[in-house]
Amino acid sequence: MDCGSGSRPARGRGHPGGCRAGSRAAVAVGYRVRPMPMRLVLYQRDYCHLCDQALAVLAEARAPDFDSVWVDDDAALEARYGARVPVLRDADGGRELDWPFDAAAVRAFLGVLSPVGREPE
Repeated sequence: MDCGSGSRPARGRGHPGGCRAGSRAAVAVGYRVRPMPMRLVLYQRDYCHLCDQALAVLAEARAPDFDSVWVDDDAALEARYGARVPVLRDADGGRELDWPFDAAAVRAFLGVLSPVGREPE
């Protein structure tokens, strides 16, 4: 009843065709399931060297597309994020990842899991 076994569980659950991501077949080949994509926002400042470093870390982590929001000209954002920038926020779930972070921390925050025992290349 797992992906690729030739038989399917009831439709409407899991992937198209009825397979279940995270099933024993997926685990057996050494992969973990990726959660649904999230909407990301990177709060940052103009002329911020830490923000530039954060952009490089996000690229290294192969983070999905995100929106950049500058806090400089918004009093509410300045009050909330001013001393904390850069901050990566999951706009749907409300979770935030404050600087400093590295590529591994970004991948963990995103729930992006690579083949078991290996980091993404």
